[in-house]
Amino acid sequence: MIGRRHLTLMENSPFAVSRRSLLAAVPVATVAGAAAARDAAAPAVMVSTWDFGAAANAAGMAARANGGSALDMVEAGGRVAEADETNSSVGYGGLPDRDGRVTLDACVMTWAGDIGAVCALEDVVHAVSVARRVMERTPHVMLVGEGARTFALEQGFEPQTLLTPRAEAAWREWLTTANYAPRPNSENSDWRSMPGGPNNHDTIGLLAIGPDQRMAGACTTSGMAFKLRGRVGDSPIIGAGLYVDDEVGGATATGVGEDVVRVAGAHSVVEAMRHGLDPTAACRSVIERLARLRGTKVAGSQVALLALDKAGRAGAFALQPGFTFAVTDAAGRTRIEPAGALFA
Repeated sequence: MIGRRHLTLMENSPFAVSRRSLLAAVPVATVAGAAAARDAAAPAVMVSTWDFGAAANAAGMAARANGGSALDMVEAGGRVAEADETNSSVGYGGLPDRDGRVTLDACVMTWAGDIGAVCALEDVVHAVSVARRVMERTPHVMLVGEGARTFALEQGFEPQTLLTPRAEAAWREWLTTANYAPRPNSENSDWRSMPGGPNNHDTIGLLAIGPDQRMAGACTTSGMAFKLRGRVGDSPIIGAGLYVDDEVGGATATGVGEDVVRVAGAHSVVEAMRHGLDPTAACRSVIERLARLRGTKVAGSQVALLALDKAGRAGAFALQPGFTFAVTDAAGRTRIEPAGALFA
């Protein structure tokens, strides 16, 4: 039996920080006129999904200041979200599957096309770091389930119970009705206060430009709350939840992963940028494609796409209103922006 233990952030890392200290240290502004603000703002060097991306970006910028690469930046940011037990959609504190088991998915991708991913990982909190180890220390690009867990433990990651009392209570309350209904934008609302009712989707996605102007991205999640055991969405799938091309830029996705996979979301955004669209327009083009494909089947669910191009332009677009993203420039200034939405 794995004992519950207090989670420390970035063990044995020069980038060790807490979410609260990061939020206190970084200036964060909410931008009402998002498009105008982007035009006037300094180029971004890091973006991430949702309001809690501000703390993740602060960790990434701390890594950058210490000489870290874009990959170091996105890993550091992902670890902050994974370690935050108040975040019910990522890592420790994430809501379990319908059997009461917390399983994690993550991937990383670099400027050179190096990739690594884990799916259905149990008992190890920092899935994003395990994904990096898969990339760096195996000839493979993805490990799943018990194989991913065994690999992580062999690599020195410590086992830990991921199901928190709060998440367990939410699961037990859900069992009284077993009514699974995805709820748009729960990443923002449930991060602040976690009701016992069902949540929906997942994910923090992160994109960064390092001091050498090379790009990397990461995506990490505990997946849909109360999902069928073994379910995997878009987050660990390169080309769906994340894609980086150092000639063009990168993209990441959040929301109902099954719908992201249907349109190869992140890769489609990057290819749209390659053909001349700016990040916002590229994200919108893929959201519109999804809506054409699925029609009324996506009318009540959320999918959002976030992109960062090589020039430091950031943009996003979503099916539903409510998606936000954190944008940080090279000086460390962070702003929270609302994305446009198709069904606004």
